[in-house]
Amino acid sequence: MKLFHRALAGGAASVALTAGLLGAGTGAASAAPAAASQYGCPVGAVCIYPQGVHYTDAEPTDFYYSRGVHKLYNQYGNHWVYNNQTDGWTVRTCTGGNGTGCGTVLRPDYLRYVNLTPINSIKIES
Repeated sequence: MKLFHRALAGGAASVALTAGLLGAGTGAASAAPAAASQYGCPVGAVCIYPQGVHYTDAEPTDFYYSRGVHKLYNQYGNHWVYNNQTDGWTVRTCTGGNGTGCGTVLRPDYLRYVNLTPINSIKIES
């Protein structure tokens, strides 16, 4: 019976020590944070920033979330385009309004400085 009590006492001490260590510091035991926006661009979006402004100095002006072709309107000059999509979705800028004449793939978590004057749509693909 004494052996059983010692095992319980040792186990309780281990639990208390572990709880104390995990609770120490600045949230060492807290869960990992959920995915957050990057450069003002929400997770799951493709964002376009204002003309001629660095992406760290401005909030995006346009957000695209769904797969498919999205027409662009009144976008001229150079803009940063950021792909903050998830699950490997890619983005391409296209000269055709229906998603044709598309350029190089922009992978998730990548930025590209693009002259949007000849661009009439973006294409988000999985």
